[in-house]
Amino acid sequence: MDPHASLTRLSPADILACKGRKPIPALTAYDHPTARLLDEAGVPLLLVGDSLGMVVLGHPDTTHVTLDDMRHHLRAVARARTRALVGCDLPYRTYETPEEAVSAARLLMADGAGYVKAEGGSEILPQVRAILDAGIPFCGHLGMLPQHVLEEGGKYRIKGRDDAGRQRLLDDALALEAAGAFACVLELVTPPVAADITAACRRMVTIGIGSGPDCDGQILVTPDLVGGFPWFTPRFVQPRLQTGAAIRDTVAAWVTEVESMQSRERS
Repeated sequence: MDPHASLTRLSPADILACKGRKPIPALTAYDHPTARLLDEAGVPLLLVGDSLGMVVLGHPDTTHVTLDDMRHHLRAVARARTRALVGCDLPYRTYETPEEAVSAARLLMADGAGYVKAEGGSEILPQVRAILDAGIPFCGHLGMLPQHVLEEGGKYRIKGRDDAGRQRLLDDALALEAAGAFACVLELVTPPVAADITAACRRMVTIGIGSGPDCDGQILVTPDLVGGFPWFTPRFVQPRLQTGAAIRDTVAAWVTEVESMQSRERS
């Protein structure tokens, strides 16, 4: 019997109920075994993030990720049948209209998502409302928006450094909360502004990444946390392991062992 078969998946309401009670750890997952391992470790919130474009597919940024890419990896994660709530990013240019947003979100829900996430605030409110009206739980994403990195010259910039930026972020967060988003990722938002947003939003949890300690939860790209992508690590991450280096060293030692075995056989 599959030990995961009897588990009941956490709901968006369960995650929201953590606000003010206990911090929410969240991580990305892109495949079946990783999802099971993270679930067994007790992570309550998982995201099939479009960061897979860089750390799995080898693209320079998330703008190359397609809906088919996301569906493929989501289905693999969903097969783990986790207790953790699993969500999925709507990839670049799949939610330019409310109709497109709902169509893409429905496909992801059919593939096993428990919520969808999209980048932006007031400018995508029609899409957010349409998704929510379709009965699909929604998570926002404010601050540094990876899908817009090319529009910002390819640079990942910290947001909320001036009064205008702070107010814009706060207004967008409150608008997402009012629309019905249960959560919002705050990426590279200055910590004081992230703290302000967290305090102001009573019916939406904030999940920080590089935005200080005062959000309701924290999310990282799992390969960053465990050193699984050793060629680049964000400055705000301190890897707890170096799995990439360990794999490389282990395989190199095995290669040497095989080569020496063949040399002995020939001599």
